[in-house]
Amino acid sequence: MMKDQLFQDFSIKNVRFKNRFVMAPMTRNFSQNGVPHPDAAEYYSMRARGGVGLIITEGVEISHPSSSGYPGCPNLISDESKRAWEKVITSVHKEDAKIFCQLWHVGGIRKPGMYPDPDVPGFTPSGIVKKGKKVAHEMSLDEIEEMIEVYANDAKTCEDLGFDGVEIHGAHGYLVDQFFWEVTNQREDNYGGSFNKRINFAKDIISSSKRITSDNFLVGIRFSQWKQQDYEAKIANDIDELNEFISELSKSCPDFLHTSMRRFWEPEFKSSKLNLSACVKQTSNIPVIAVGSVGLDKDFIKLYQGDHEAKIADFDKLYEMFENDNFDMIAIGRALLSDPNLIGKLQNSNFKDMIPFDKQFVEKYV
Repeated sequence: MMKDQLFQDFSIKNVRFKNRFVMAPMTRNFSQNGVPHPDAAEYYSMRARGGVGLIITEGVEISHPSSSGYPGCPNLISDESKRAWEKVITSVHKEDAKIFCQLWHVGGIRKPGMYPDPDVPGFTPSGIVKKGKKVAHEMSLDEIEEMIEVYANDAKTCEDLGFDGVEIHGAHGYLVDQFFWEVTNQREDNYGGSFNKRINFAKDIISSSKRITSDNFLVGIRFSQWKQQDYEAKIANDIDELNEFISELSKSCPDFLHTSMRRFWEPEFKSSKLNLSACVKQTSNIPVIAVGSVGLDKDFIKLYQGDHEAKIADFDKLYEMFENDNFDMIAIGRALLSDPNLIGKLQNSNFKDMIPFDKQFVEKYV
C-alpha cells in the first residue's frame, strides 16, 4: 500500500530521512538563560528512538536582543548553549534521525521590559502588532539588513554545530509572518506595500542563509495563514493569491516548505476541498511538510481553554491524504509529547497502546 511509504526513507537533496515523520517544533520554556535543559538530549533522542525521522527543535531565538518574547526559550549565543545543542544533535544522530533548528524571532509579541535587555522594544515591519495603531518599533532599512544577516549567521552556526538544516519560523504572527501580512506590514519600501514586496524579507533571509551554508545543509521555512489565535487571518485570500505567494517565495529556493494548519484535514479555501499543504503541492515542486493536530481529536488551542485532554484520532484520514499527494512529510506535535513511541506503534497498527495527550505532558520535560 502507498501508506507504507510513510515509513520508508525519503530524501530532500542529499539529506536522507529514515521515514516521513517529523517531530513538530514545540516551545516549552525549559531553557534557563537560553541554555537547553539538561534533559533536552534525552527528550529529543527519545522521539528519534521511537521512530521519528526528523526532529525540528522548539523555537530557538536568533542572536538579536529583540528576538525574545517568552521566558525560558533557548538560543545559540553562549558557549554553554552551543555545547548543550551539540549533545542534542549527537544523541539524535545516534538514533539514525536528522535534526533541524527552528530559528525564531517573536517580532511585536515582545513587550517592553522583557529579558534579556528591558530597553529593547519589539521589532516589527510597521510598529503594528495586530489590527490597530502602532504600539511597537518600526524597523529601519538598516535594521532589516542587520536582522537578515543575524538569521544567516545563525544558520551557519547551526551547520557548524552539526544540525542538518534550519527552519525559518515564518508562521503564527511572529516577525517574518508580520512582514507577510498586510495588516501588520504597512511599509512603502522594498519590504512592504505590494503582495510580492511583503515576501522579500523572508526571501532575503533564505537566500542569505543558503549563500553562507553548504549545499548539504537544508534551509526551509514554516508559514501559516492564521495568527496568534486569529484563525480568520489570511496571507492569501484565495488560491490565486496563494499560488502567487508560493511562486514568489520559491525564487529564494527554500529546500522545504512547512505548512502549519490548525487542523490538517480541513480545506483552506471555500472554493476547494484541498488543505493548505495540498494547495502548495499543486503550485510547487518543493517538498512540503504538513502539520496540524495530527493524531489527536482536538486542536491545540483547547489546551489553553481548559479542555486539554485529547483522544488518539483515527489515522485513516492521514493515510488517505498522503495517498492523494497532499504532503511529502507529516509533522506531529502533542501526540509525540504523550507517546514518544507513537510512530513505531503506528507502523505496527498497535493503536490500543498509544498514550493519549493531556496537559501533564506539556508541564513535565521528558
